[in-house]
Amino acid sequence: MSFPRVRVRIGVLGLALLAGLAAPTTASAADAPAAPTVEEQRLDRAAPQEILRRSGFDAVAPEFARALGKARSYARARAVVVDQGATLWQRAVDRAQGRGSAGGDLSRDDDRPLYWARLALVRELRLWEPSFGVSDEQRAALLGELERNSRGQTAIRYPCGGGVLKRVLVTGFDPFTLDRDVRISNPSGATALALDGTVIQTAEGPARVETAVFPVRWQDFAGGTSQAFGSGGRTVERTLRPVLPKVDLFATVSQGRVGRFDVERTNGAWRGGFADNENIGVTGTVPVTDPASQPQWTSTTLPYKAIVAANTGRFPVYDNTAVTEIPVGGTVPVVRADGPTAGSTARAGGGGDYLSNEIAYRATLLRDRLGLGATLPGGHVHTPVLQFGTGNTDPATGAVTDPEFVRNRLDIIAQVRSILTVAVDASSDSSGQGAGADVS
Repeated sequence: MSFPRVRVRIGVLGLALLAGLAAPTTASAADAPAAPTVEEQRLDRAAPQEILRRSGFDAVAPEFARALGKARSYARARAVVVDQGATLWQRAVDRAQGRGSAGGDLSRDDDRPLYWARLALVRELRLWEPSFGVSDEQRAALLGELERNSRGQTAIRYPCGGGVLKRVLVTGFDPFTLDRDVRISNPSGATALALDGTVIQTAEGPARVETAVFPVRWQDFAGGTSQAFGSGGRTVERTLRPVLPKVDLFATVSQGRVGRFDVERTNGAWRGGFADNENIGVTGTVPVTDPASQPQWTSTTLPYKAIVAANTGRFPVYDNTAVTEIPVGGTVPVVRADGPTAGSTARAGGGGDYLSNEIAYRATLLRDRLGLGATLPGGHVHTPVLQFGTGNTDPATGAVTDPEFVRNRLDIIAQVRSILTVAVDASSDSSGQGAGADVS
């Protein structure tokens, strides 16, 4: 997900601060739901509706609305939201992994039913007007709970014992650039669904993979409150902080360039302004806590040499060392193929200056601030762009799926699994490590 550095490239909600469960305040006219959000305005187009119908996920929002309509208190409404959000995530995971009914003829590996069904639930919740009334703060809290639970962010759990030797964390993203083509799928999100709760076999034994999906929205990464999606922000840190000390390897994953994987060597502390799924662009330094100690760059600790050298699948894998910086004493951004120079100011990491770079920056900065930089392998992997088949490239008239589209997505998922296996094996052997220097 790296639009900003190369504009032709096609490439995560916060947990709301929960309002008390006491009797909620009466809603006022100011509390009335706003007009449809930018994301919601896409929901009723033909392609999203077809995706929902052909997966059976078109029934999710009506079921949610009925359950929410039976709630007679804020506490009960919150319980419904948490349960239905978690159920939606598990339903998407089960479908992707071949459990239960497919619900239709759309291939099981498809990540799009989850995205559009979640958005339909968000719309139902945002427009819901119970007889007992909800305040803006309470609605934001419910929206935050729905987002987190329907993205797997509250379900990251590793079993104790059972022969599992390693713990791996993988994150993905929602589809994006939907105004360019509303049919778009994101292979990183599909990978998260396919791998969640699975076990990969490594040289040292089984490794358990847990996953979560993040939104393509600047606001959720920064903090603050969104009327449409809740409050709390800093979704990456909120989700990963309890988990990173417990895992043996993590990989943030997003969609990158056509026909290739990239292991991003360096991440930059800069937002380049490319529009998100709300059609909002933000430019400036990545906002984090304790900005006085914030580095301009963070580095991968994934064993990139071993990953690049291995035969993991049909797409080539590159060690991407390029960045864009403003050198010390300079004023103009300069592209450097071999990484940043000491003291420079970030303008793009290897993964660009969009949210894929930002999740990588935030996750690796958190790793370092937790004192895990020397021991925990982690960093960002860009997948190939997921392309439709020849002749199915017109968003206005094209089909929502085709055999080549499905094959490409399945191959990308399988190759991410292979990359993780190589990474775990190499990280168990110090000779396989190839972490880049951390330039700050």
